[in-house]
Amino acid sequence: MLYNNVLDTFVAVAKAGSFNKAAEALFISAPAVIKQVNSLEHDVGLRLFVRTHRGLTLTEAGKSLYKDAVYMIQYSQEALHRANQAARQEGPCIRIGTSLMTPVQVLLDLWPHIHELIPDIKFRVIPFDNTPENARAILRNLGENIDIVAGVFDDGTQQYYPGSPALKLRDEPVCCAVGLTHRLSGREKLTWEDLSGETLYVIKRGWAAEMDALRDELERHHPDIHVRTFDFYDVSVFNACENGDALLVAFPMWKAVHPLLRILPVAWPYSMPYGILHSPQPDEVTARFLTAVENVISQSDN
Repeated sequence: MLYNNVLDTFVAVAKAGSFNKAAEALFISAPAVIKQVNSLEHDVGLRLFVRTHRGLTLTEAGKSLYKDAVYMIQYSQEALHRANQAARQEGPCIRIGTSLMTPVQVLLDLWPHIHELIPDIKFRVIPFDNTPENARAILRNLGENIDIVAGVFDDGTQQYYPGSPALKLRDEPVCCAVGLTHRLSGREKLTWEDLSGETLYVIKRGWAAEMDALRDELERHHPDIHVRTFDFYDVSVFNACENGDALLVAFPMWKAVHPLLRILPVAWPYSMPYGILHSPQPDEVTARFLTAVENVISQSDN
């Protein structure tokens, strides 16, 4: 991304005329939106919005910046597209986005077998910061500067990248992250009884249908487990889990996120599909790559 993605938030607020409506459109919390807008106003030294009980309206400075922000965002996207087209002329390449929450290890493990099927295609890993804004922008624009991302998904998570399909690799069990000094860290598998009296971090409703089902069971049948809600998976919630001697709903693929946490299976039926997220209209190189992955997975299953 060639611009500060706080501009995306500014444009969303300007269009919505409300912090809350913009937060809903961006799938982040309203306080996070307000913080970004306040930070932008501070950085540029201008008042961009008139705030009233009826909502928000742009100041004259805000109107001017809005026009230029829309142009900068569009121009940045076009510039990246041109750069990516130029890079593709050097030879076919798959650009795989990776972050702490979307590790690329599963594809690295499969790569020798994939390479046998498509030896002319190169593999490029592109790291990105795991923020709500980055995740939203990348997933909604797969095929621009990142072709694929590996992660969990279901009907709930796909609100973040509407229309973008996923190639399922396996089912990833929903587990719990536990600090190394926690009383449960020595267990090989947790039960509902183990969780009694504990504090459990669970992501907010609407992120994933399976997580909502887990929250429903917690609220209806396990009031003795103290649920804490958070907005987005990033390092801060792993730190909060470890520092607060709490547990965090997590997945095995995140075992390397925090060195002081273990991720343990739980005797409950929850899991989510894990696979490769890609553009709904992948280009020829990405389509060949996905076909090769399907063939490798099919061979390993037989």
